[in-house]
Amino acid sequence: MDVILIGYGRMGREIERVLVDRGHRCVARVDPRADGADARSLDEIPGAGANAGRTAARTPADCAIEFAHSEGVVDNARWYGAHGIPAVVGTTGWEAERESVRRIVEEAGSGYLWGANFSVGANLFFALVEAAGVLLHRFEDYDAMMLETHHRHKKDSPSGTALEAARRLLEVYRRKSDIVTDALQRPIEPHELHVASVRGGSVPGIHELTFDSPFDSITIRHSARTRAGFALGSVLAAEWLAGRSGFFSVDDFFADRLKGQGEV
Repeated sequence: MDVILIGYGRMGREIERVLVDRGHRCVARVDPRADGADARSLDEIPGAGANAGRTAARTPADCAIEFAHSEGVVDNARWYGAHGIPAVVGTTGWEAERESVRRIVEEAGSGYLWGANFSVGANLFFALVEAAGVLLHRFEDYDAMMLETHHRHKKDSPSGTALEAARRLLEVYRRKSDIVTDALQRPIEPHELHVASVRGGSVPGIHELTFDSPFDSITIRHSARTRAGFALGSVLAAEWLAGRSGFFSVDDFFADRLKGQGEV
């Protein structure tokens, strides 16, 4: 595939490395500020519409992968649709615009796959959380709790990954109905799931779900080492999106992969 990268920071550079490793090619890097970018905006991409074998209305690319700022998501979606380019979007913070983007994609008849977490390991962690919740729900002696640890520079708490894992657990572990993220100065209620956070050092990200009983504990743990897992997930999603049209989430992609349809 020939791929356009929108956002050429640390994540964009890691995605480019994975693209090359998997036999793909990055044909343009779009970023208004980053060193090494080819264009400041999508409209400034060199050679747009000039690639042999594509109509003049189309850019020389088979897919776009976007990890950029949320304020550009809607305009970027219009550009992808107008140029017939499917897009994988890991940009976050545009929940209020979700339906607008869906309409743009559906009217264009293009392919669009969005998500907040493309990490292969994190999505496998989500699947394990759900499976464990189904099993442990049957055993009342086990209580559940969650802990996430990140580097000292992380701005939000708890992490989006922790909250997503907690949400998925509550869907199947019916003894819990509410997520509590505050520091508790009281005993926790049986229906509450405590999601605690620790910040410090350079930890890329650790998420732990523990089921504890008077007799033993069971812990599911995901520990990120680098951004490579997120980059790989976005490239795998781009490969999956090829030939598809519609408005997909990263959950659709990983659900399909977990069914065994396709291989890494």
